Amino acid sequence: MSPDIVILNGSLITFDDTTPRAGALAISGGTITAVGDTADIRALAGSGTRVIDAGGATVLPGFIDSHVHLFGGSVELGYLDLYGVQGLDQLTAKLREWSAQCPDDKVVFAVQADYAILGPGRNTTRQDLDKALPDRPFAMFAPDHHTVWANTKALELAGLLHGGTVDMGAEIVMAPDGTATGELREPGAYAPVLKLTRHGGRDMLGLVTGADPVPPATAAERALDKAAIARGLKHCASHGITGLHNMDGNFYNLELLSELEADGDLLARVEVPFHFKSHDSLDRFAEAEEMRARYKGDWVWCNRVKMFIDGVVESSTALMLEPYPGLDTVGDAVFDYDHFEAAVIRADKMGLQIAVHAIGDKGIRWTLDAYEAAIRANGRRDSRHRIEHIEVLHPDDLPRFAEMGVVASIQPGHAPFGGIFPPEGVGKMLHDHQIPTSYAWQDIRDTGTPVVFSTDWPVIPVDVMPNVKAAVAPMKMPAPWRDQSQSLHDTLKSYTADNAWVEFNEARKGRLSPGMMADVAVMSHDLEAMDPQDLDKARAQITIAGGRVTYEA
Repeated sequence: MSPDIVILNGSLITFDDTTPRAGALAISGGTITAVGDTADIRALAGSGTRVIDAGGATVLPGFIDSHVHLFGGSVELGYLDLYGVQGLDQLTAKLREWSAQCPDDKVVFAVQADYAILGPGRNTTRQDLDKALPDRPFAMFAPDHHTVWANTKALELAGLLHGGTVDMGAEIVMAPDGTATGELREPGAYAPVLKLTRHGGRDMLGLVTGADPVPPATAAERALDKAAIARGLKHCASHGITGLHNMDGNFYNLELLSELEADGDLLARVEVPFHFKSHDSLDRFAEAEEMRARYKGDWVWCNRVKMFIDGVVESSTALMLEPYPGLDTVGDAVFDYDHFEAAVIRADKMGLQIAVHAIGDKGIRWTLDAYEAAIRANGRRDSRHRIEHIEVLHPDDLPRFAEMGVVASIQPGHAPFGGIFPPEGVGKMLHDHQIPTSYAWQDIRDTGTPVVFSTDWPVIPVDVMPNVKAAVAPMKMPAPWRDQSQSLHDTLKSYTADNAWVEFNEARKGRLSPGMMADVAVMSHDLEAMDPQDLDKARAQITIAGGRVTYEA
């Protein structure tokens, strides 16, 4: 029988040690059936075979973004994007134009608001946002999604103007007069505002609480949510993405994705975690076991626990070993350490993979300490436990990753030298002696630690190639910052084969070789022939997931 699809005249990067390079491949029934030179593969084609001419461009396994928030990212494609907006006048003009386009929204909502949107060293207040939009409730997300700023009407509508009770590690910043300043730090503080947005906060519920909507979503709400995720999946496919590791989760996410799969609208394979919160008792891990038992397919599955240990550097909520420069805070622990360690030991004993958001040097150390405690309690195994972000690393902890087999999950575009965020934003929050091992991608890789790459969409766009450029050709930074440039091969592997490995699927995906899942990206350029500074100009031309074309330029 002739193949369904053949790809010819490509520059294949296979990540298969037996045949690292090739010119063509064949696909049948959702599986790669042959890899070789163009003449041999062309000879396999029949009258019903679709022939794709790669034109000398790179062909590689479909990209797997190993750290995303799919539901939230999908929804945010439809909100006002404030990336690059600076100053009250520019904010006001953008906001009022947008407000006129969404007259039915309870809260006018925007994303990608820089921490210094109103100027360097200037804290955004509700009074500032009242000037920008005085007649309607308005709120805006910081790019990292750890801070929301809201105007007075939004705070009143959410019941937060005079403060309120929040989870550990969260804060409603208060003014001396006993009213909220408008700055809401961490999900436990800004959740009431999200409940007033178009999707009722359901898009972020897997992050905020890890629980399902209460009351349950109506049929109309489910349809709205599914349509948003479907749009987001199309967007991901347009960037060559065939797999996603979600970093927030609940049963509702899993149900929607399973329905999309049944409808034929699931364009990428999605892993969804169980999200364990600091206020949860260990008994809640029964839900994780149920998630794993119910969802274990090739397209939707659960085998992981996600936790947060701290916040982010920019809002001084990342947990540090010493106070921030000029401040008397070391950040905010999301968990009491003893409870966190007990949760890690319980999840590890259940055989679940663990992923922990840890950004500050103390947060990272606590996470490594807890993983070490799990090894002592349960024995060493091939756990592939992950630490997400690893932005400010103490030198003493650098070798511990490889020693324990902990995976470094990194987002190159997040770094101040990644070319996406203002380079001065993080440096002013760190002591000079902390900088040399901050965002230390290559230093971590050099220890033999497995490194996987992702975007953390919607913190930065899910677009693959700008993130690849951020790794391969980062901005030059003055000392004490160090060059952490990655090779193109390592970067692409960390976006494909290594991400398949970290999800325990290295025998089935992440390589272009016979018998592997037919998840393939055909690029617009020969990536290896490009000037590294131009890598962000390349993109997917055709995306194939499970042998099905999910995107075509």
